[in-house]
Amino acid sequence: MIKNYIKKIGITLGILITMVCFTAGKAHAQYYFYDDSYYDNPLIFEVGISAGVMNSLTDLGGKKGIGGKFVKDLNMGNNEFCGGLYMGLLYKYLIGLRLEATVGKVSAYDSILKGVTDIARARYNRNLSFRSTITEINLMLEFHPFYAFIDFAAKDYAPPRYSPYILAGIGYFSFNPQAKLNNQWVDLQPLRTEGQGFTEYPESKPYKLSAVSIPVGGGVKYELSSLVNVRAEFIYRATNSDYVDDVSRNYVDENLFPKYLAGARLNNALQLHDRQRGEYLPQSDPGKKRGNPKDKDNYFSFNVKIGIVLGKERIR
Repeated sequence: MIKNYIKKIGITLGILITMVCFTAGKAHAQYYFYDDSYYDNPLIFEVGISAGVMNSLTDLGGKKGIGGKFVKDLNMGNNEFCGGLYMGLLYKYLIGLRLEATVGKVSAYDSILKGVTDIARARYNRNLSFRSTITEINLMLEFHPFYAFIDFAAKDYAPPRYSPYILAGIGYFSFNPQAKLNNQWVDLQPLRTEGQGFTEYPESKPYKLSAVSIPVGGGVKYELSSLVNVRAEFIYRATNSDYVDDVSRNYVDENLFPKYLAGARLNNALQLHDRQRGEYLPQSDPGKKRGNPKDKDNYFSFNVKIGIVLGKERIR
């Protein structure tokens, strides 16, 4: 299914790029004056790079209280670097289609709640933590509302340098939650820390290290020149996975781990499925809440982008 999805993205982008090349090759009658140096093509192509920070909202960490939505439970100190590449098409600067690849990291840890004395103390005592690399590809529609009121054919046409915009689309991303144990990072998914795949816990299914996201966001674009622009952009991704942090449901009976795991995996699972034991509190009872399966894990980024515009023709 994922291969078909990526294939469809490639075919769609290929068709649109062909349209750009075809349009760019037409006579000057197809163009409008952008400035004294370039004709402006109604359909332009843009490529660029991005850099910024990425963060996440999962079951781990947070702020005091029972936990809230977005900024109410966000730990800004967990920002991690991210970067990417993108290519897109824009029609009359109004509506566009963008394909973007981004790589970044997310992390969270319950120990950030040290010092709290309210109900959030239970999360501090849980003592779980994770980090994960995020690799994603997004296909998004981009809408610039200011350009809905501009007549490209008008004699006094002068495109504004600033352009706020909104965007939304669909994405596919991979992740791999890890926790630190004895000064080494350990992959958590193979440890089945919540009894994933155990016959004793049929409701706990093994999870994949990839998922679908719905990116939504907005930004501001500024034209540095006829061919170069810079953007400041925020994108929030709602996902269909609750295991980006390897935490979702309940604690399980640790006596079952030897039935399904052996060697280093067994040893790691016994230490990482319940980090209260021997660190803060006695072992948690099987069935006790470990995470919240009703809330999926989401992540977001703030990026600065630099884009190069193709499709304009220089005035001779």
